[in-house]
Amino acid sequence: MKQSILLVSPPFTQLNTPYPATAYLKGFLNTQAVISHQLDLGIETILKLFSKSGLEQLFAAASEKVNDGSPNSQRIYAMRESYIHTIEPVISYLQDDDPTLSHFISSRHFLPEASKFEQLEDFDWAFGTMGIRDKARHIATLYLEDLSDFILDVVDPHFGFSRYAERLGMSAHSFDDLYEEINASSTYIAQLMLSILEERIKEYNPTIICLSVPFPGNLFAAFKCGQWLKQNHPAIKIVMGGGYPNTELRSISDVRPFEFVDFICLDDGETPLMQLLSYLDRKIDVTMLKRTFTVLNCVVTYCNGSLHPDIKQENVGTPDYAELPLKKYLSVIQLPNPMHRLWSDGRWNKLTMAHGCYWGKCTFCDISLDYIKNYEASSAVLIVDRMETLVEQTGECGFHFVDEAAPPALMKAVALEILKRKLVVSWWTNIRFEKSFHYDLCRVLAASGCIAISGGLEVASDRLLQLIAKGVTVEQVSVVTQNFNRAGIMVHAYLMYGFPTQTAQETIDSLEVVRQMFDTGIMQSAFWHRFAMTAHSPVGLYPDQFKVKTITQGVGTFANNDLEHDDPTGADHDLFAAGLRKSLYNFMHGIGLDHPLQNWFDHNVPDSSLANDLIAKYLARPDGREMKASHMIIWIGGPVRYDSKHKVLKISTKQEEIEIECPTAEGQWLESVLDKMSAKNNSPFTYQQLKEDYDRTDLNDFTLYWYGRVMEELKEIGLLVL
Repeated sequence: MKQSILLVSPPFTQLNTPYPATAYLKGFLNTQAVISHQLDLGIETILKLFSKSGLEQLFAAASEKVNDGSPNSQRIYAMRESYIHTIEPVISYLQDDDPTLSHFISSRHFLPEASKFEQLEDFDWAFGTMGIRDKARHIATLYLEDLSDFILDVVDPHFGFSRYAERLGMSAHSFDDLYEEINASSTYIAQLMLSILEERIKEYNPTIICLSVPFPGNLFAAFKCGQWLKQNHPAIKIVMGGGYPNTELRSISDVRPFEFVDFICLDDGETPLMQLLSYLDRKIDVTMLKRTFTVLNCVVTYCNGSLHPDIKQENVGTPDYAELPLKKYLSVIQLPNPMHRLWSDGRWNKLTMAHGCYWGKCTFCDISLDYIKNYEASSAVLIVDRMETLVEQTGECGFHFVDEAAPPALMKAVALEILKRKLVVSWWTNIRFEKSFHYDLCRVLAASGCIAISGGLEVASDRLLQLIAKGVTVEQVSVVTQNFNRAGIMVHAYLMYGFPTQTAQETIDSLEVVRQMFDTGIMQSAFWHRFAMTAHSPVGLYPDQFKVKTITQGVGTFANNDLEHDDPTGADHDLFAAGLRKSLYNFMHGIGLDHPLQNWFDHNVPDSSLANDLIAKYLARPDGREMKASHMIIWIGGPVRYDSKHKVLKISTKQEEIEIECPTAEGQWLESVLDKMSAKNNSPFTYQQLKEDYDRTDLNDFTLYWYGRVMEELKEIGLLVL
């Protein structure tokens, strides 16, 4: 029997871009000549809900409950005709189809307003320096969030734009609550979702449906889809995979989830899916499946007898976004946070430079699991080949590399390959704040289109960074963030509080480090996360080594990852949550950087023990890079010509025309060699080769010349040492 697969992303993940799992799998299945289709059920449901007919049905469904709802919901219901009248123009605007609507939306005479707009005056200062289109998109986003509040209050208590029934999937050691909700009557939102699924089944006639569940906020919808499929299309086999099963369901023993799905696959999905196809075609026994749970003889059984290895990164194929409504995603602005804006504004092609994490040591991270520990990099040529293919397929030139931590050497190689091909793209990714990110490397990344990076500063304390095994220091992070900033690349830092044994003093000192980083201008965006202990991290596996006690007793029959714990030697971490968030929000907008840290907290906190110029002193220290014969020298400064009449080297940068005085022999040599070393010509010299080329002239000592006035000016303009 010829199998046909429908890859489904259940509601909800993002409004602005598809979650890439189905596109990754479809790209691989293309290489295997397996028929596959894909469906982003999240964006399809949103578009059907937020339409004229969708809102008419929504308000009709809410009519019997609205009188029991909040005053805010009653206000929205009273203005329902205005919402129905304006919804389709707003959606079109957020799809970038009608930018002329910006002025009307910004005037605040067009859209109905409920409680979310009470905060708009507070945001005026944040958006005052931004364009009118950005302000209009923020207003349109608040308008949708008002409708979301209405839905939550009187239609569906599980609704959310980027998550659905997330609470049910978080730390769900038992399947009881999920099981009860799945078997409850379907809400209006669930009915919308299932009606779309039914349409696609009629269109594609699949024999297998793969439900990709990356987050807790997709889990409930996935099971509702499975329930409906079992009731209406019992012949279709249902497979669940993705980030949630990979981390949470590795020890599942409850048979009830398998009333809604037939198989749950773990880790990389390519080989497990191919083995599953062989099993369904009766070519192999069930025991020869790969990393797959199913029910055999009424018992949940883990089948992993396959000897087939996982697919190498070079063979997984290029992600395929076919059939996804790429032009219909919504660009929203929810928060005036630069990095959050990248996540929610604009559609990004998702790619991966390397599978897993090349560092793989952080003690809070799931380093025992395949998605972290199995590191494998692709080649720069292959990565840029895939970028070109996706630009051609999608018409979009923006890329988000979704690596755990992109390797610096590979980032450099990718940047050089982009420059060599004269490819016009913009891209961003997640990194570790490695010392190898020197200023010149950051400059070549920026020249290739890198616009932003995010990385973990975590606890911003050298003692705790060592305990975390992060492999960086506060000084190192400071220098690296400065290098990125000087190159024009935005920096976002992941921050953590509540790590085992973290004291109140260390929390305040961490906040002081963050304050100084914003004050010196080396960081533009950040976010505090509360430490969570997971079963697959070193902290979760060996809590005694970190002086914490696990409270969670026994292994649950459903999800097992998040662990409750007690930190008897640390501070009361929850006391600091509000103050950390409030201070950071203000720091990101240049406010309160000179306030005492005590001002951000409602309880007494210790004074910082750090010097108030600690970060400034770190940044003032000399670079310390030593030249090596093997260092690569490239030129990104622009076209060069020597004017022998005026004895000046003329350089046409993108911003200005620069002239450097130098004798004729030097100028003629520089004109020749800089053109050869252009990144676009892909012929970099090593330092040794450059010296040898220079020595073939009758010019003076190269070492003295390298550190002389002319070369120093060229280094400022674009002569890079990599």
